[in-house]
Amino acid sequence: MRWLYTLLLYLLLPLVMLRLLWRSLRAPAYRQRLGERLGLFREPPDWGGIWIHAVSVGEVQAVLPLIRRLLDDYPDMPLTVTTTTPTGSARVQEQLGGQVFHVYMPYDLPLALTAFLRKVRPRLLLMVETEIWPNLLHSCRRHGVYTLLANARLSQKSARRYARLGRFTRATFAGIDCIAAQAEADAERFRALGAAAERVVVTGSIKFDMRIAASLEEQVEVLRRQWGGRPVWIAGSTHEGEDELVLFAHHRVRAQFPNALLILVPRHPERFDRVAALCHREQFDLARRSRPGDYGDATQVYLADTMGELPVLLGSADVAFIGGSLVTTGGHNMLEAAAQGVAVCFGPHVFNFAAISQMLLEQRAARQVANVNELGDLVIEWFRDASLRAEVGENGRRVVEQNRGALDRLMALLPLS
Repeated sequence: MRWLYTLLLYLLLPLVMLRLLWRSLRAPAYRQRLGERLGLFREPPDWGGIWIHAVSVGEVQAVLPLIRRLLDDYPDMPLTVTTTTPTGSARVQEQLGGQVFHVYMPYDLPLALTAFLRKVRPRLLLMVETEIWPNLLHSCRRHGVYTLLANARLSQKSARRYARLGRFTRATFAGIDCIAAQAEADAERFRALGAAAERVVVTGSIKFDMRIAASLEEQVEVLRRQWGGRPVWIAGSTHEGEDELVLFAHHRVRAQFPNALLILVPRHPERFDRVAALCHREQFDLARRSRPGDYGDATQVYLADTMGELPVLLGSADVAFIGGSLVTTGGHNMLEAAAQGVAVCFGPHVFNFAAISQMLLEQRAARQVANVNELGDLVIEWFRDASLRAEVGENGRRVVEQNRGALDRLMALLPLS
């Protein structure tokens, strides 16, 4: 069945390239470096090391502690990092610069993958979270590349979709040399879909192993002084259709706290201008992060239209709503806020972070809201009760501290000796 899958990919390739060009109308970076997606790029200065694939900003952020650990423990080992999106690429270059070799991930086409593998010649591929591509795994087996799915998660919804493909799915999952699952529920789903039981290990989530740098704390304090004691809440990583809901909640909040400030952080940069226009339509006094001097005491919404600043913006707020959860995206990482002691809440759709969200809820380290009205009411409740807000935030900080260690367990699985 893999040959049919491959034929379909080749037939769809013109449409895929057209889609990239269409996306580039709003985000020009999508039409740049197209050759890399077909395995066409200049060879790296060194070869034979570790290849790490992280799709976009979230996965790059999650895997940064692992990459830095590898750079420290194996300074002579070449590291290649691939991403799929321009925002992920920008994050790699911003955080790692010339420490790693970076290109876009080639499409799951045999010719593109072969060209990539012949240039990079990795000994180990680390895929992050849910990156499972049949031709990629097959090509790695042919070239003797060990494959490890790190920080692996698999929701019930995704597992049901994979199960519909029957033997094709079982053959694909059986081709992964090692799966480091975030939770036992994830591990069971991988085993049920064909992964060999002895190759599936529960290591926990490396997202707990983040460290708050002193420089980040300093930047947070600068922003807190800028807010001047106002009640501040943040909606981080919002998606299409969610910004309207957040702004509705902000109207509700400002009815009780007229000086409340909302920091609004859209997930994708191509949406910045559209979200700004939406704020103006809702008659909010808007300041944009990209325009120094915009912010003032009259600002009601502060639009974070820059990249890579979510951690510091989260830390500067009193309350954090994690986006992608009022719409059916599946949520985003709650731990960046929890690790800084910020009270965290999220909507009903958190299937991408099922284990982490459940852990936070059980430990009273977060609250879940069912709809936009509940979101507004919860922000009001936490603004009124600073001690309750602080308790939730401290519980979150404790949960993060108590669950560190996944990175050490993952490192122990790497065949680098």
